Amino acid sequence: MVDNELSLFSYEILGLVGRDGAGPHDLLRLARRGRMLAWAGESQYYTEPKRLAKLGYLSARKVPGKTRERTVYTLTEKGLEALAQYASRPVPVTRHSMGTLREDVADLRSRLDDAEDTAARLPHREKYLRLAIRFLRGLLDLHVELVDDVERELKSGEAPSVRI
Repeated sequence: MVDNELSLFSYEILGLVGRDGAGPHDLLRLARRGRMLAWAGESQYYTEPKRLAKLGYLSARKVPGKTRERTVYTLTEKGLEALAQYASRPVPVTRHSMGTLREDVADLRSRLDDAEDTAARLPHREKYLRLAIRFLRGLLDLHVELVDDVERELKSGEAPSVRI
């Protein structure tokens, strides 16, 4: 397996397909249900499984649908191995990856400072802009709390148990 073949989103798709398999529409539905803010565009839930199938991580089969045939993907041995390998990455990698969010948060806070300056120059919208900025600052605080929790919980270097 070439390391650059799989992105974080690729691993998400492999995990969502799981042992039981799923079609692109199922993947999108599962992703929406599992998170408050989806980070991938809808079309990626249709194109990424095709790409992973071409690379041998998923197999594809056609099954009857309500109005037309649909494609269902299942993990291949290669896909299962890649997912297991990813899930067993050492805790320091996860801890380090989470720590890099601090830089992103700092950048976003700087942008919110700029947005507050802009809001002050828009008196007709200032109240609404400041409400949104306050909310976003709270969201950034939650991200920092998450990073702190991950660093604290994974400090011992023990890998959490993983089930695929």
